[in-house]
Amino acid sequence: MIDSVRTTRRPTTLAAIVSVLALVVAACGNSGPDQPQTVAEQFAAAVSSSNIDQAAALTTDPAGAGAALTQLYDGLSGGGTVTATPDFEAVDANEDAGTFTLNAGWRFSTTTDGTAEPDGQPKEWNYTTSATAAETPQGWKITWDPAILVPGLTADSSVRFTPTDALVAPRVFDANGGELMSQQVVTLVNVDATADPVAVAALVGSVVPGITAQSVASSVAAAQSNSATIVSLRQADIDPIGAQLAAVPGVTLAPQTRLLATDRNLVSPVLSDLTTLWEQEQAANRGWAIQSVAADNTVTQLAGRDASTGDDIATTVDSALQIKAENALASVPQQAAIVALRPSTGEVLAVAQNAAADAEGPIALTGLYPPGSTFKTVTTSAALQSGAVTPDTVLPCPATENIEGRQIPNDDNFALGDVPLHTAFAKSCNTTMGRLGVALPPNGLTDAAAQYGLGVDYVTPGLTTVTGSVPSADTPAQRVESAIGQGQVTASPFGMALVASSIANNGLLPPTVVSGKPGVGNMQPAAVNPQVTEQIKAMMRETITGGTATALNDIPGLLGKTGTAEFGPNNEGAHGWFVGISGDLAFAVFVNNAGSSAPAIEAAGRFLR
Repeated sequence: MIDSVRTTRRPTTLAAIVSVLALVVAACGNSGPDQPQTVAEQFAAAVSSSNIDQAAALTTDPAGAGAALTQLYDGLSGGGTVTATPDFEAVDANEDAGTFTLNAGWRFSTTTDGTAEPDGQPKEWNYTTSATAAETPQGWKITWDPAILVPGLTADSSVRFTPTDALVAPRVFDANGGELMSQQVVTLVNVDATADPVAVAALVGSVVPGITAQSVASSVAAAQSNSATIVSLRQADIDPIGAQLAAVPGVTLAPQTRLLATDRNLVSPVLSDLTTLWEQEQAANRGWAIQSVAADNTVTQLAGRDASTGDDIATTVDSALQIKAENALASVPQQAAIVALRPSTGEVLAVAQNAAADAEGPIALTGLYPPGSTFKTVTTSAALQSGAVTPDTVLPCPATENIEGRQIPNDDNFALGDVPLHTAFAKSCNTTMGRLGVALPPNGLTDAAAQYGLGVDYVTPGLTTVTGSVPSADTPAQRVESAIGQGQVTASPFGMALVASSIANNGLLPPTVVSGKPGVGNMQPAAVNPQVTEQIKAMMRETITGGTATALNDIPGLLGKTGTAEFGPNNEGAHGWFVGISGDLAFAVFVNNAGSSAPAIEAAGRFLR
């Protein structure tokens, strides 16, 4: 009997133990935080780490909480333009009442690299909310209410971060006080694969002749599955065709506000740099707002800072001279540029390019090319400063000469015999200049070029430039080539305009395009002796009256220097250059692959006459 009792009890006891263990395991698997303080701290940590799933799971309505948190993070990120960093802390938990307080803080960064904000001020939003926790079969949970995240937030409202601009934007003026650039509405014409290219081109081509059915189709094909923006139109251009264009299937019109030249005929690489400066000023003065948007689209501002109106930008650009420079280049088929400065101040007056150059980029400001004989201004300056020659020193000018293993010919192999230096300069004698270069020290041309700004890097508000490069010439053969503006020597049209300006002013001044904000160079070259620059100016005058630029002799008082610069593996191409000084105006003209200096001289004539 005893054995029988033991037999029946043992299974019962084991079953009970297994049942208890199962209940314990189940309870452990479904349990949540065991008190309000714990769930509050876990929720705050999850929100601070942007862990939506974890935070939502700690509430009584995970789906609702997840949706609210997703919208909150997305809205405060400004559509991906802002980094929103949350910092939530649970405090003052009351275990008896199940309540606690959340101290909430957000920090917003509009920069992508972690640098300081454009306005130098942190963007922060701090507030507190209250919440309740309740014990459920799954453990303690936060009783869900969207207002836990943001005071007043409801299930059908949202929160967003938005930048704000001043009601009146800064203006950009030219040198004479006229409006150079202004904010204008432009309309982007977006076309997808379903649109009829012929119909689109028929409308857009009526205001933009370059738009054809083929160009539309090519743009759409290049965009693959996306729509392609084929053109942006000013208000005056979109008005006559806007309604018809919007009715074409597959076409969408997207108006935007942009800073544009007030005179649509004024086109210059400097406008792009001025736009960048204007945008930086706007960013520094931009405000911001945290807004609550109700279901009926009523907007309430919760936090932020008002935008301030930035200062207007006064530039040194002479609009009339700019248009004149553009017109001087319009008929040139090759890439061409003109840069004009005011020598007495260093002010940039005009930066012009033709359409062919625009397709290449801002070559007027940053394109680097061998300067050819225009660099003889620097070579002659270095020789005069060395004391080895004077303008009247008689030097040989043979048709061609082997100098240190480098065969140097004159243009068309002309020969002058023995002539004064000023004559060799005016006639652009390569053989004379090659000999002068050999006699200089390795850094002689480097230092002389820097005295006129060539090779100096400038950081100039509103202007991005590269002047050029004149490396030290360590061998005599290198000095021969450098002396005639070939070999390793390169210059931009801006760089050669700066050389001409420095000669005219008897000294280097930093460039300026925004009034009162001159550029800062990476070096301070030694000053050139004014006697030397006066001698060079006399030679440049002789170039006009009896040298290589007599075609411009009708322009009173003009000084100049022509240049033909060979390029290519076998020197098969030649750029054309002209640098000039006319009163308080210094300029450089560049024509890519012109074959000679003649096209540059002709463009200079159109510019000045």
